[in-house]
Amino acid sequence: MKWITRERPKIDRLACPWLIKRFIDPTAEIIYVPEPQVLDQARALDAIPFDVPGVEYSHYQDRCTFDYFLEKHHLQQDPALQTMALIVRGADTDDHTLAAQSAGLWAISHGMAFNITNDQELLDKALVLYDGLYSWAKHLQQQKHTTHPTERLFLQAYHQFLAQKKEHPQKVPAWAQHLKEIIQDQIDTNLTLTLKEVAEALDVNPAYVSRAFSKYFDNLSFGEYIRKLRIEKALNLLHTSGYSLAEVAYLTGFSDQSHFTRIFKQQLGQSPSEYLKNWRKK
Repeated sequence: MKWITRERPKIDRLACPWLIKRFIDPTAEIIYVPEPQVLDQARALDAIPFDVPGVEYSHYQDRCTFDYFLEKHHLQQDPALQTMALIVRGADTDDHTLAAQSAGLWAISHGMAFNITNDQELLDKALVLYDGLYSWAKHLQQQKHTTHPTERLFLQAYHQFLAQKKEHPQKVPAWAQHLKEIIQDQIDTNLTLTLKEVAEALDVNPAYVSRAFSKYFDNLSFGEYIRKLRIEKALNLLHTSGYSLAEVAYLTGFSDQSHFTRIFKQQLGQSPSEYLKNWRKK
């Protein structure tokens, strides 16, 4: 089967061919042509176009083409591919907050594209790169070289806070704990951004942004979308960091482990510990 896309690939147009060849169509022929020729050449060569506007295999909302391949070919059940999807999406959309590895993938991919001007040669090298990334995601995520320095500082502060709480325990009444959860739910709706700040940056009325937000962001409100991003970041940490659930909760902005567990279960239908147990069985 032939697959065709735009020339001079960087992220998605290398990651998707790797996915095609390794999981969908081992004998696939990948063709790169100038962007204006993709659709005409697809018809002439009986090839499937991808990662160009107006075709099935392309970007949707905040998802990139790699995500669509996973969904279309029912590959979401592979946890390693799910981990890779976050990394690829972060690199391809320039949102390096999605996964710690996204910035590195972006830098390496762009450097390779700068050094290698032949697209087929570049693809050959990229297949080795993505084989390595998949092996890391499947077998080596728990092996750590060094802890991210910012995370280490946050965790030091967190454990200091826990130690102080043990020294000076306070009984919190049920109503106050419930109020704390309500307040935290409100805090979750901004992360570090507010709709007003976003609207000012875009020079758009905040009320319009609020009304129109769900239309372009997975049918979610601003708060729900921020919550989803936090859970995606938590999934990446669960897959890659070896941190405890309490530490993951802290690093993703939740008030405590119980609040993290509650929102996680709302989003995924299972608690973080249940998710980890099922993921490790695969």
